[in-house]
Amino acid sequence: MTCVPHKQGAPARRRESRFPVPAHGKSFITARSPVEGLSRRKLSFLPVFAQAVAATAPAGSMSVIPALIFPALVFGSTGPNLVLIFGTAMAVMVLVSFCLRPMAKRMAAVSGLYSYTAKGLGQGTAITVGWSAMFGYALVAMAGLLVVGTYVVQLFINLGVPLADPKVFAVLVVLAAAGAACFLMVRGVRISAWSTLLIESISIGILAVLMIGYFAFTAPKVNIGNVFVWNGNFDSLSIGIVVAVSAFVGFESPTTLGGEAYKPFVSIPRAITWTPILTGVLYLLAVTAQDVALKESPINITASSTPLSDLFAQNSPVFAAVLDLGIAASWFACSIASVNALARILFCMGREGVAPRILGRTHPVFRTPSMAILVIMPVVAIVPIAVILSGASPEQSLVHLFTLGAYGYLGSYILASASLPFFLRRIGENTYASWILGAATSLVLGLVLWKAATVSIQTGNLQIFIYGGVLLASVVYTMFLRLRLPERLASVGIYDETRESDLFHGGPVP
Repeated sequence: MTCVPHKQGAPARRRESRFPVPAHGKSFITARSPVEGLSRRKLSFLPVFAQAVAATAPAGSMSVIPALIFPALVFGSTGPNLVLIFGTAMAVMVLVSFCLRPMAKRMAAVSGLYSYTAKGLGQGTAITVGWSAMFGYALVAMAGLLVVGTYVVQLFINLGVPLADPKVFAVLVVLAAAGAACFLMVRGVRISAWSTLLIESISIGILAVLMIGYFAFTAPKVNIGNVFVWNGNFDSLSIGIVVAVSAFVGFESPTTLGGEAYKPFVSIPRAITWTPILTGVLYLLAVTAQDVALKESPINITASSTPLSDLFAQNSPVFAAVLDLGIAASWFACSIASVNALARILFCMGREGVAPRILGRTHPVFRTPSMAILVIMPVVAIVPIAVILSGASPEQSLVHLFTLGAYGYLGSYILASASLPFFLRRIGENTYASWILGAATSLVLGLVLWKAATVSIQTGNLQIFIYGGVLLASVVYTMFLRLRLPERLASVGIYDETRESDLFHGGPVP
């Protein structure tokens, strides 16, 4: 954490005392940072912002997720209101960003919400937050690779290129995407961040041009006012919000770059504040357009695993192929950003000893958490490969992956938001506003999660029990650490501490 002001009425301390208190509380400045080995203080604001944008995958999300909600989550209703669903999800995510921003301005965390919670609600709760966040990152990365495989196959179909076995080809695409992602992440976070920003910018441009062109040339005769009419039910609304939240999740992933950002207390708060707002505006525009387009489409398109692509293929297969490429590229960038964040949580856990210590190793040349990345990628890739080979419905599989991932994110957001006032109180900066904001945000998130879980169980969907099993396992593991390895549990919450070389030698060194 950064500056800890002296209490009112107490004598002023020397300037040196305003540096962060280290994880173990022995001194204000350390000889070596607990996260030594990462490339420290190298990322400017744009790569940090790129991590947030890529993790949310706005081009891919506004192409895929609204189309999934439109036909797949209605449970017998006439369809949920996409604008209301995404507007509500945006408001909830903005509240979360307001809770995370004060902590990001005071702590250069390398594991994001996991470290924030350790300093607010304690190490035991942090373990649950870490597991929940990793669960969310992993599921969204898996969904991203599945989208890549599905849309690349569709691209070849739209171009009229025959495929001997689409399933085998999709598996090869997923393997190639996973290998390329692994290479970029190990090679360096700066390279992967710039790559994902370029990919995402091109993808957004492609989608915007195609959607504008579609409405300019086809001019569907639809009453725009119908888009804003409530035509669903509250059960479908709650589930829809959970899936819509998966379009925003990942905006907080820059909090895992606290050790690598050049000005972490400036760039990271800005990134996590503006990302849900900017992406939310894009989503609202996109869902309005899609609601208009899909309502005029035949059932074979709205029920398709690639509805937008099929929509464009009616008029121009080439345009549809270009759209497929943009969507696949966006989700490829999302998978990279999600695994980047997940790897840094595992890296911190390895350094703390609450995960195998080998995960805390970094690449000697590229200075990335290479061991954690190499362990994660095969696990992330195997699930979409299994889905493809099993012949399961891609759209239903994506709904399940996105919903499960959203549960993981929501669980970590609830506890991280609740930790805000305790975090600030620990450094003597708590306010009434922080208590109200933390409580209100946690309550809203909890209600969304509870309502979605209730509806899910009533409809026979057992996804919430899978997530519940993850939470239970994290609690059991925490109890084991508390009883058998208390010194390791006590070390949870490391962050990039100020080093002597940072203070006395003119700036940080690698």
